Amino acid sequence: MPATLRVALIGPGFMGRMHAHAWRTAPRFFDLPVTPELVVLAGRDAERTAAAAASYGVPESTDDWRTVIDRSDIDVVDICSPGDTHAEIALAALAAGKHVLCEKPLANSVADAERMVAAAEQASSAGAVSMCGFSYRRTPALALARRLVEDGRIGRIRHVRAQYLQDWLSDPEAPFTWRLDRERAGSGTLGDIGAHSIDTAQWLTGEDIMRVSAALRTFVPTRPVRGESVGLGGRAREDAPHERVTVDDAAAFTASFASGALGVFEATRMATGHRNSNRIEINGDRGSIAFDFREMNELEFYDAADPAGEQGFRRIQVNEPEQPYAGAWWPAGHGLGYEHLFTHQVVDFVRAIGGGETAAPTFADAARVQRVLAAVEDSAANDSAAVDVAPASIEGAPA
Repeated sequence: MPATLRVALIGPGFMGRMHAHAWRTAPRFFDLPVTPELVVLAGRDAERTAAAAASYGVPESTDDWRTVIDRSDIDVVDICSPGDTHAEIALAALAAGKHVLCEKPLANSVADAERMVAAAEQASSAGAVSMCGFSYRRTPALALARRLVEDGRIGRIRHVRAQYLQDWLSDPEAPFTWRLDRERAGSGTLGDIGAHSIDTAQWLTGEDIMRVSAALRTFVPTRPVRGESVGLGGRAREDAPHERVTVDDAAAFTASFASGALGVFEATRMATGHRNSNRIEINGDRGSIAFDFREMNELEFYDAADPAGEQGFRRIQVNEPEQPYAGAWWPAGHGLGYEHLFTHQVVDFVRAIGGGETAAPTFADAARVQRVLAAVEDSAANDSAAVDVAPASIEGAPA
């Protein structure tokens, strides 16, 4: 292994900022087999990307991601750009022998996702590591929940309930963004935040979702154009130009897991009063676990084996050194925050590159989520009819 792992970060927006912070922070708190170094930031707008690079502490910037792929001094390509770019960038990076970290959802279609899976499997034979960035897996409390499920502490799983509620689009005059354009985003709430709930549920239970019945809603069909439409008081002018919203504002579906467990999922950006409420509960025949990201350093656990007079959900504070990730940080009792999930993601990715761990979620894991997203959309388009989640296929993938 070289002493330094040189990283090209693609995408200067919110997620790029979060990844940049993680790449800088990871080697300062964790023992890593190689030290990551941010080398270049790529974006579409040269001026904006250069300003972001200066802010994030990245020495170089470019407005053409293709220029970084063939550079011999780049080891890792980290993709934080909109979903419509993921497949093209990842396929080019893997063909060039780079390690690839790609934000979720993996792609905008099942076909692209499975092409990426095939390319990742082919590149792995030459030592390239690929991973999809479902960051909530790195929440210490959820990592502990997975350990409890694997150890059989809640028994056979019967129910999964997952909610991801936001409200940043609840105002009908909130401006149009790329996340509301199907061509760029792939889907709306479903792929943006619902994908997290799907991945978390399949990862915690160790089971695939096999069938869904779904409904999607777009409550606000048009939005004012950003920057051209705001009048006095920050409200859109009556004559402001509008763009048509081509994705969902809200998604709800029931799901059947491989074991027969029943799932209920809800994702929305219209839940007024909920800034970022990500909750999951799993009930088994021996106990239950429940997690709410608003209390991200806590896990609720119910053990049905407790004496009748002592039963009830108890709160486990997940900040002890014996618990996942927590030992690298602060003294016991000092909580972590959202940004730490991305640092843990970098740690796991770098350790996988160093050969000490297996990278997860793999592109194949992420493609399983993509197939559920597609089944949800199919069901919603057919009056909530039950739709089976398609099996994996690599049709059209590179040889």
